[in-house]
Amino acid sequence: KASKEYFETVTTCFMDQQDMEKLGITDGTHVTVTSDAGSVVLKAVKYPRGSLLGKMYLPYGPWANVINSDETTTTGMPTCKGVKVEVEATPEKPILTLLELFQLQFGKKGVECHQ
Repeated sequence: KASKEYFETVTTCFMDQQDMEKLGITDGTHVTVTSDAGSVVLKAVKYPRGSLLGKMYLPYGPWANVINSDETTTTGMPTCKGVKVEVEATPEKPILTLLELFQLQFGKKGVECHQ
């Protein structure tokens, strides 16, 4: 989970081309995705398998956890589907590394993460 390939996979959100055009987002642009639970910067890419109009797909990982609520409704697993988000093009904002993300989310300095 410390590989570049993992990072690229779980920090890429897939969007419908029409939604991207409507929001002024070009393929590969950094976007800020915000939900009631939090906000995270990701790379937006056109969904390659057809239409995804009005939806976004983000592979499960630490970055997805930022926008998912910690409410489990007694299942022990947070809801990962149907999370309402706002997406904004923010090409100037960097995607946080795993270490930066953990430090921001948990507020602990000195957290070690081997990348």
